[in-house]
Amino acid sequence: MNIKETIGKMTLEEKAALLTGKDFWQTLDFDALGIKSIFLSDGPHGLRKQAAAADHLGLNQSIPATCFPTAATMANSWNEELGEEMGEALGDEAKALGANVLLGPGVCMKRNPRCGRNFEYFSEDPYVAGKMASAYIRGIQKNGTAACVKHFACNNQELRRMSSDSVLDERTLREIYLEAFEMAVKEGKTESIMSSYNKINGVYAHENYHLLQEILR
Repeated sequence: MNIKETIGKMTLEEKAALLTGKDFWQTLDFDALGIKSIFLSDGPHGLRKQAAAADHLGLNQSIPATCFPTAATMANSWNEELGEEMGEALGDEAKALGANVLLGPGVCMKRNPRCGRNFEYFSEDPYVAGKMASAYIRGIQKNGTAACVKHFACNNQELRRMSSDSVLDERTLREIYLEAFEMAVKEGKTESIMSSYNKINGVYAHENYHLLQEILR
């Protein structure tokens, strides 16, 4: 598929619809353009596939799946080979259960021990996080499942994370908060990236031109 050519054939309404999705877990499909729906699934330490359209809070039972060690536990092993092996098992399980994209790993920096999602993240050290995430991603993507590294970027607290503003200079941004993402892209070859909810220097991450165009692309 020629992506630029396909996008050129889409109406503005179709492009907007593609961004909003079919439901919480699936993207829209456009048969006439050859665009198929894909299923995305969470899973910080094991696949959490919930197929009901309205179920996104994790309140109902998910499809049974293997419970793997958390990213924090895996990073404590300092074993990239083991991380890749675990990622491959996760990718295989996702494929078997019909999930095309695994929404992970998370490479947010651990800035506060009270952060409620620290167990999902590898380390407070960007190098360790980047190395382990890259191995994990290579494993996930070995057999056709896509990884989605998150949350890009500077999402380091859960409190008011949809409205908080991370204020920092360029050097801090690049040396602490972006290094693990850079490694995930260059070494892990992640096939997708999830933006964060928060603002960065006053601009929301998902509409931040400097972050998405000047740095990421």
